Amino acid sequence: MLLNKKSSYLLIVISLIFSLGIDAQDLKHLRSFMQAGPNPPKAVPYGNNPKAGHYLNTGNARIYYEVYGKGKPFVVLHGGVFGSTYEMGRFIDSLSKSYQVIAISTRGHGRSEMGTTEPTYEQKANDVNAILNAVAKDSAIVLGFSDGGYTGYYFAGLYPDKVKKLITIGAGEWLKGSRSFNITRKDAFELDSLYWKQQLALNPHPEKFDEWLVSINQYFNTVNISREVFGKVRCPVLLMAGELDQNATLKTVIAAYYMFPKVQLAIIPNAPHPAFQVNFPAVWADIIPFLQQ
Repeated sequence: MLLNKKSSYLLIVISLIFSLGIDAQDLKHLRSFMQAGPNPPKAVPYGNNPKAGHYLNTGNARIYYEVYGKGKPFVVLHGGVFGSTYEMGRFIDSLSKSYQVIAISTRGHGRSEMGTTEPTYEQKANDVNAILNAVAKDSAIVLGFSDGGYTGYYFAGLYPDKVKKLITIGAGEWLKGSRSFNITRKDAFELDSLYWKQQLALNPHPEKFDEWLVSINQYFNTVNISREVFGKVRCPVLLMAGELDQNATLKTVIAAYYMFPKVQLAIIPNAPHPAFQVNFPAVWADIIPFLQQ
């Protein structure tokens, strides 16, 4: 989940009041950013499940991923900075009944190392490609939320033979300078200290957290994702967003819609950036026919 200061108060309004009764080191009961608690309480701890977890050295970082189910490969990518594999749990639950789900903790998130290179979407796309080659050696369907959606665009553009279909949620046109990023440790912990205590307990290099945030801010403040990126995506795309998305606003999503060669649009009424957390049934109802086509 990408977040900036201007939109943080909106997330606070639409998010549930989070519980302070969970031990910050309780890594068996993870929670999404600003989530009230494990939901359901006995949910699989996606992002910290040793029964399904693996590591792959992709060149300058060890990237953590989990594999669930059997069938054709389906890559799931969480949001950025404030995102985690755990937030994609309902997707993994549903998809793993019919697919081999590869849920990747992108670099710097969860158990994945931050690496030594700039945290670009090209780098994340290369990580995804390396993991897909290691697990399936086949093309995949890709679903990405927010930062994961942008990674999906780059992956599909750089490796067109590896992506059959692409589903993105909350990832519209992103013009340089349209948003300002200056996320600090203080900002993060003020929004949800329990979540960050859990996440840093998972991270292999928590001492580099502040340095990582600086690198993320620098990259996000210079990135420009528009026609040049979208035009390279040749596979069918399901472009999804919440009507009230405060990060990927409706205007940016509609703009992106007109730049893809093959695209369908789904807007979830009255939903914010994490539309699938607010109204999963509506999101899932739009995804099913796209997968069946």
